[in-house]
Amino acid sequence: MIDQMSREKKQEEEKSQEGESETVANRSSYLPYPSSTLSPKIVPNDLTTFRSRGASQVEKELKQQLQELKERYEQVIDDFNWNKLVYESEFSFEPVMGDIYHLYDGRKPQDARRLSLVPPGDWLGKSWIGSFRLNVDRRWEPIEVSPDFDLRKLSGEDASKH
Repeated sequence: MIDQMSREKKQEEEKSQEGESETVANRSSYLPYPSSTLSPKIVPNDLTTFRSRGASQVEKELKQQLQELKERYEQVIDDFNWNKLVYESEFSFEPVMGDIYHLYDGRKPQDARRLSLVPPGDWLGKSWIGSFRLNVDRRWEPIEVSPDFDLRKLSGEDASKH
C-alpha cells in the first residue's frame, strides 16, 4: 500500500513537472526576448513606413474635412448675410413663398435698399443687387447676383482672411 502511494505521488510529480515545462515552453514563445541562448535572434519590425503612411493618410483626410467645414462655414455666413440684407431692405408688401423678388440699392448711399417685384430690365435708376426667392423655411435664396456686388465687402468680411 505504501509502495502504491509512493508510486502515485511520483506520477503526480512527473505530471506537474511536464505541465510546468510545457507552460514555460509556451510562455517563452511569447516573450519579446530570447529565453535561451539557443533561441533565434528576435529582430523588431521597422514601423517607420507604417507610421509615416498612417500619419500622412490621416493628415490628408483631416485636412479634407477641415476644408469642407471651412467651405460650409463660409456658405452659412453668406446665407446669413443675404437674408439679413433682404430682410433689412424696404418693401411694402408681404412676399409670397416661391416667388422671385429683386433687390435694388438706393441711388444715394443714405437711401435704403428696396425689394421689388419689378425685374432689373424694367427698373432704371436703381442699382440691381440680385434676384431672390423666398423659400418655405422663410430663407431668401439668391437666384442671380450682380457681378458688381460683393457681399463679403459689404458685410465687412475680408475674403483674404479665409
